[in-house]
Amino acid sequence: MRLGLFMMPVHPADRAFADTLAEDEEKSLFADALGFDELWLGEHFSATTEPIPSPLMFMAGLAPRTKNLSFGTAVICLPNHDPVKVAAEVAQFDHMTRGRAMLGVGPGSLVHDAMKIGIKPADQRRRMNEALDVIVELLDGKPNDLRDVVLDLDGVPEFNRGVYDIARTIPPGQTMTYGDIAKKLGGVELSRDVGQALGRNPCPIVVPCHRVLAAGKKPGGFSARGGVDTKLKMLAIEGAAVNHTPSLFD
Repeated sequence: MRLGLFMMPVHPADRAFADTLAEDEEKSLFADALGFDELWLGEHFSATTEPIPSPLMFMAGLAPRTKNLSFGTAVICLPNHDPVKVAAEVAQFDHMTRGRAMLGVGPGSLVHDAMKIGIKPADQRRRMNEALDVIVELLDGKPNDLRDVVLDLDGVPEFNRGVYDIARTIPPGQTMTYGDIAKKLGGVELSRDVGQALGRNPCPIVVPCHRVLAAGKKPGGFSARGGVDTKLKMLAIEGAAVNHTPSLFD
């Protein structure tokens, strides 16, 4: 028989959050000492009786202090998160715990959580299914060009949005030039504007501005940390061809 503990959200609503965390921690360590096999913890943003927004963060603090417990999320509410980040954090947690991670996901049952994040409750299950497909592919090691990731571009100029939409159609291993995108938006004379829009890219990687090159397939600029060197490394990983001869000072 395997024994598991599910941390129910039944704490006094008016108690200090630090005391709630301390009690949950004490229960978890006691369960491990008794030989329990599993610990499950939920995610809540607006529940005053168990306001733990990050079960992975809580359980990461327990991992080096336990030997019997495996750690399960019950659940991570996928509509509340970027699925790429969820996949990456769960993979990291699994390595940190030497394979003791168990991933549980759901749409989220607290309407107030969804409303605080700006999600319509009617969209929660659809968004969960879309996010789950992305996570499964990533954890299986399948390539994913992230085109299905929904971006919040509120306040971004219309021209920039057009640049980002085109950039997101460039598959890994291929490139376009600033001029190529400019022509699609009205004319090659917009090339400088395209470059400026990419320099203000609020969603790097998801909007793959590293796949956009200067004329003649030369690297062009790159505003992220590491500059052009970072851009060239990313393109090399993806197998893209770039016309670049290092100078004496590279």
